[in-house]
Amino acid sequence: MEPSKVIETLWGRIQERDWTGVAELVAEDAVIEWPISLERIVGRDSFVAVNREYPEGWSIHVLKVVAQGEEVVSEVEVPHDSLGVFRAASFWTVRDGQVVRGTEYWTSMGADPRPEWRTGFVEPM
Repeated sequence: MEPSKVIETLWGRIQERDWTGVAELVAEDAVIEWPISLERIVGRDSFVAVNREYPEGWSIHVLKVVAQGEEVVSEVEVPHDSLGVFRAASFWTVRDGQVVRGTEYWTSMGADPRPEWRTGFVEPM
């Protein structure tokens, strides 16, 4: 499977809560880092567990997937019934049909306050 398809399928299986299917796409010794919260997920089982145990009420909308070779970038939006809307920019390395490494930047919409000095140059979304 092409690396971009692996990531598209990964997000689809997470959305479906197909945890066995998610595990098939992640290498046993994969490392996924979340720099915003200073966390590192080591191993397939931990990656599946983190996603499986996340409080229900969410859905995933894939906004973009771009690949060059084994490097894949994805952007997703994750609305949650009670926690708000989150976005993630994810940088994946895919080898032999499995994620071996990832760096994901998760944040909630509007979490970063707009500095006053930019007011004349930007408009609110």
